[in-house]
Parts: sequence; structure tokens; C-alpha cells
Amino acid sequence: MFRPLELFIGLRYTRAKRRNHFISFISLISMLGIAVGIWSLITVLSVMNGFEKELRERILGMTSHSTISSIDGGLSDWRTAAKAAQGHPEVIGIAPFIHFEGMFMRERQVAPAQIRGILPSEEPNVSEVVSKMQEGTLEDLKPGEYGVVLGAELARSLGVRRGDKVTLLTPRVSVTPAGLMPRLKRFTVTGIFRVGMYEYDNGLALMHSRDAATLLRMGDDMTGVRLKLKDMFDAPRITRELAKEVSGAYIISDWTRQHANFFKAIKTEKTVMFVILFLIVSVAAFNIVSTLVMLVTDKQADIAILRTLGATPKSIMQIFMVQGLVIGMIGILIGVVTGVITALNVETIVSRIEKFLGMKFLSADVYYISDLPSDMHWGDVGMITLFAFIISLLATIYPAMRASRTRPAEALRYE
Repeated sequence: MFRPLELFIGLRYTRAKRRNHFISFISLISMLGIAVGIWSLITVLSVMNGFEKELRERILGMTSHSTISSIDGGLSDWRTAAKAAQGHPEVIGIAPFIHFEGMFMRERQVAPAQIRGILPSEEPNVSEVVSKMQEGTLEDLKPGEYGVVLGAELARSLGVRRGDKVTLLTPRVSVTPAGLMPRLKRFTVTGIFRVGMYEYDNGLALMHSRDAATLLRMGDDMTGVRLKLKDMFDAPRITRELAKEVSGAYIISDWTRQHANFFKAIKTEKTVMFVILFLIVSVAAFNIVSTLVMLVTDKQADIAILRTLGATPKSIMQIFMVQGLVIGMIGILIGVVTGVITALNVETIVSRIEKFLGMKFLSADVYYISDLPSDMHWGDVGMITLFAFIISLLATIYPAMRASRTRPAEALRYE
């Protein structure tokens, strides 16, 4: 695009000491503005990616990648469905479950909960709850003993610990001479878990599937089968394949459908944040316009001399485009380097700032994610760099065109 002559003159103008120091100051501000904007973009997007990854892992630590369930709510032939799903090469874990809602009571404390009946030996195949246990283990859930494992916040709201008794009120009713009465059952708290998601810690309880089936009078039925996949991001494709392989009246869904609104909200927030922060880069890049306009005015005599020596308007235009791009590229380079370094070390940097200020930005008493996670994507860095380069290039066009239209006779009239 640029010939050696235009590059040489453009770079020489960039290195030369200017008579007008204000132009140099504006050039410096443009570079720093672009650098700060890109630095902010890379850092903020990396932190948002880190939060999204952390939340996804915590959610999927308790939620299956894919689920096979029945249309009417009771899956009698769940073993057949599980066997068919297990034949898929991408399925690495299977666990049946029973799901229902209930109300736990202890003295004057009442708390609603999502209750999941599980097989303790199979549950580790599809969830990470085993590694999240604070008290007790899943193996303490024995059929017929009516034990229950509660989320940490749910246990705290009820004021119970391991070994305490709680009463479960289910939506199923029993027919008595006095009429329809809600079904109550006494349970022993055998364990407490904390996964770091308020939705689960405050509203999920686990019990043995046989106890849940007895309580709901489901016999040998299950609500469904939970699946763990090799690659959770391939869940939509694998779910479609399972729908063809598993014959019968089943509903097969994956985590992208179950939590679609949540992850769409995060994606929308990232997009909006990208646009807002990129406006910083755009404003800084368009400072190049004012810098080059003033520079063109300052270099009128030089432009006229170059034109009389045979330089074409295209050459003049390219000379000033080189100057603008050099300013933009220096800012982009500084911003990318500082942004990448910050994104890769954000946790260390934040911890040192917290130590210096003597305060905690994300208190563990308030936030479940008390550290600032970062997950830098080189694709994001490349996209930000490309967009910043394009904006810088566009910013040089008007001043360069103005310089190319300079008339030598008028420019040298007062020289």
C-alpha cells in the first residue's frame, strides 16, 4: 500500500521535533488514550470471561450436561433409556434421579427446597457434590433411614447441623378420615454441602432415591436420568443424536436450554461492555484527526515543496496516513502488552492492591466468588487489536485527504 518514499517521509515526520509542542502533546494523548482503552477492554473482557467460566463450572457441578426425562413425570423404563444413552461414545457418566419440591420445617423455621433423590454410588458420575461436602458424605444416605443432605445456606436458615432432625412437607397428600392431609416425614441431617452458588446452597437437598420414591409412592420409577458428557459445549449436538438413538416417549434436554436465559444475559452484558469500552478507544483514535489536521496546517510549506518536486496527491496522502497509523499502532502495542500482562496476572495484582489498601474488594461474607477470576482469550485480543487498527486507519483519511489537496502556490504565498 505504501511505497518506501512515503514510509520514509512519514516516519521522519513522526520522529522529528515539532515547532508546535501542542501538536506533540495531542499526539501523546491520542497514544495514551488508545493504550488505556485497549488495556481496559482486554482486562475487563478477561475478567468477565473468568466470571462466566467460574459460574458455568459451579452451575454444571450440580446440574447435568444433559437429561432424559419422561413426558408424564415418571420414568418407569429408566434403565432402558440409561443403557441406550450409555452406548453413545460422548457420554461418560449416568445417574438416575427423582426430583420434587418440598418444605423443610424445624421448630419455627420453615424453608422451601428443591429435593433430589439420588443413588449415592452413581451421583459422583455426573456431579461434583462429593468434593463440596462440608459435613458428612453421600454414603451416609442409607435407604430406609431417611437421611438428607442440605445445602449450607439452607441448613443455616433452618438452624441445623449434622445429626439434627428436620420435618419435610411434600406436595403429595394422604387421605384420612379428617380429609386430605399433607404428607409429613421426619428426616435426619446426615451431611451439608457448599458449592458456591446461592441457588443450590440455599435451595437444594439430597436424599436417597428409594426414600424419595417411598415418600412419593413412585415404586421403582425415576424422574429421569442425568448424563455427563466428554465436552459440555457439544451438548446441543449430542442431545440431538441421543434423541434419535433413544427410542420412546422421552424429553431430552441439555444445560444450554435449562440455563439459556442466564448465559444469554452474561453474553449480552459482555457485548454491551465491549461497546462501551470500545467507545474509549474510538474517542482516543479520533484524536488522531485533530492531531493530523493541525500537523497538516503546520506542514503546509513542506507539502508545497514536495508537490513542486513531483510528489503526487496520493503520495502526500499516504505520508500523513503513515504518521496517523504510527501514532495508532504505538498506542495499540502499549495497550495490548499492558492488557495481556494485566489479564494474565489480575488475581495477583488485585490481591496486592487489597493488601496495600487493607481492604477486600469481594468479601467472602457477601460474594460467593471472593477472588477476581480471569480467562483471557487470544481471539478477544486479536479482535480488539483489529478493530482499533481499523479505527486508527479511518481517523487518518480526512486529514490525509486535506493534505493531498494543498495547492503549492497558495501554501508558499506567504513563505
